Formats: sequence, structure tokens, C-alpha cells
Amino acid sequence: MSTRPARIAVAYHSGYGHTARQAEAVAAGASAVPGAVAELLPLDELTDELWDRLAAADAIVFGAPTYMGSPSAVFKAFAEASAAVWADDLGWRDKIAAGFTNSKAMSGDKLNSLVDFAVLAAQHGMIWVGLDAYPGWSKSTASIEDLNRLGSWLGAMAQSDSDLSAEKAPPETDLRTAAALGARVATVTTRHLRGALAA
Repeated sequence: MSTRPARIAVAYHSGYGHTARQAEAVAAGASAVPGAVAELLPLDELTDELWDRLAAADAIVFGAPTYMGSPSAVFKAFAEASAAVWADDLGWRDKIAAGFTNSKAMSGDKLNSLVDFAVLAAQHGMIWVGLDAYPGWSKSTASIEDLNRLGSWLGAMAQSDSDLSAEKAPPETDLRTAAALGARVATVTTRHLRGALAA
């Protein structure tokens, strides 16, 4: 049996650096899982190298800020360009997929961005992995520091105050939530690869 590590690609766009910090947390969480390695892939330039690295990945975690209720235009351009992968016999078929997003508002309609990511993954024949954490900050005795304080399951959400730089936002609780998503993706991906080898 192959002992190569599970390769997790974090494919993201960040407008002002806040979503990049979330992406870094996802990658750190994934890399902390034995048998997994993570790679950050910014989507600002859609190069041949980028597409090659995505093709080699076992899992792709999509990430972008939520602007006006949906993923950023840079991410949408990437999603549309991925039609070439789709046309090539569903080139990302059976890869693990997940997603994360950030906005300045507590809601900001971030769920819509996660739905966009999940539909993109479904069209590519990928296998979606959500966040397996109870909602934090949902009782009178709870804390803003709770994991999954924004109560999302489709993917990881973060909130960054608009007057704070990327050095100060999103808060650590949202970065820990992103890391938890990365760890879950890596764990599921390693199991998926073991199952494929045993089949």
C-alpha cells in the first residue's frame, strides 16, 4: 500500500488579507493531521502551475471573502475557468471538497458563498465535507470565544470588523474554527485514500 501523504490544497482569494489568515488556519489544521500535507494556492493568477497543483491534490478547500452576498469576483472567475477541468471527464471527480468564507458582518449572507462552493464541488463530482462542531456562543453562559461561534456547518465562517487590519481580524476563535475544518478535511481525506487503496 502507498504511504504517500494526503495532499490538501487550500484554493483561496483574499481581498484585504483577512481571508488569507483564515486560509492559513485551514492549512495549519490540515497539516497537523498525521499523514496529511497542505498547500496554500492563491487564486489571483490562474496559471498552468495552479491547475497542475489542483489536479495533484486529493482534497481542495475553496475559500473567498463574501462580497455583496456571494464569493468575490476573483473566485467566481476561477470557478468559471474550472469548466475546463469539468469538461475533461470531470477531472476533480471524487476529490474531497470543503469551503470557508469571511465577511465584516456577523451574517453578511456568508451561507450563500458556502452554498456556491458546495454547488461548484457537486458539479465537479467532488465529495463535500462540512464542519462537525456544535454551535458556539448559543447559550446565555456561552462565550464569543467558543469554537464555531457563528454556527455554521456547511463550512467555516469568519467575521472581521471592517476597521481592523488583517493582523487583528478575524478573531482567534474564527481561526480555530477554520483550523478545525482543515483538520476534518485532512482526516476524511486520509481515510478516503485508505479506502480507495483497499478497494
